[in-house]
Amino acid sequence: MQTMLGVIGGSGVYQIDGLEGASWVKARSPWGRPSDEVLVGRLNDLPIAFLPRHGRGHVHDPATVPYRANIDALKRLGCTDIVAVSAVGSLREDFAPGDFVIVDQYIDRSHHRPMSFFGHGCVAHVSLADPTCPRLGAACAAAARIEGLTVHTGATYLSMEGPQFSTRAESRMYRSWGADVIGMTGMSEARLAREAELCYASVAMVTDYDCWHETHGAVDVAQVIAVVRANADSARGLVAQLPGLLDLDRSPCPHGCDRALDHAIITAPDKRDAALLDRLDAVAGRVLQAL
Repeated sequence: MQTMLGVIGGSGVYQIDGLEGASWVKARSPWGRPSDEVLVGRLNDLPIAFLPRHGRGHVHDPATVPYRANIDALKRLGCTDIVAVSAVGSLREDFAPGDFVIVDQYIDRSHHRPMSFFGHGCVAHVSLADPTCPRLGAACAAAARIEGLTVHTGATYLSMEGPQFSTRAESRMYRSWGADVIGMTGMSEARLAREAELCYASVAMVTDYDCWHETHGAVDVAQVIAVVRANADSARGLVAQLPGLLDLDRSPCPHGCDRALDHAIITAPDKRDAALLDRLDAVAGRVLQAL
């Protein structure tokens, strides 16, 4: 199998430069319309599919991003790995605005997004003990270092509902829980990517200190956007380094991301909903065909 990298661009990252043979294509999904068309091309021989999470022009807020359609569409296009770039606030003094963070854990405080491709008529339980792929995360950290970026690894992402920023009481509470960064989209993608048996890595760009930091004041959009714009070129540079760090000929993930559905579907075959199974053809086709 050939590696194909899906890149989900967050706030401020709405395109990828330098793709050979690049074109925007309409991706279709039985889970609805994705956030935007997908930019497909090749970067140093590695097939790339780029999807702006919020749509070009930033038309989706964190709760209305069509997460299931986005992940399903990337899987249908042939993606084997997903690197998601997002803007976050820092809950740690040493994670400064402008730094990059490779996330490996989440605390989920979102409430109004679909949490699964599965449900009534086909129930599945996948493990989220380690919700990101260590192999892909390590490649992202290496790419950041090649670009000369300040990068932190092994961080916990607090995923809040939004679209408003935190109260000071919430920000302090999240710090006491051991969260390192805070954002609004990460866990929604990570859990669905795991169900779709895709390796997933989260590259977080620190834009601010949330509102816990007494000397930095409250978060405002102008402050966030200014740092996002400064970081956007760095994020694209990081992605540009990944083809040299990923094998074009893909071997099975050593951490089992591409086998996450083994033994996960527990609904009896004669009780499965045919309409739901049709929608799961890309996400779970590997295991459904074998059952």
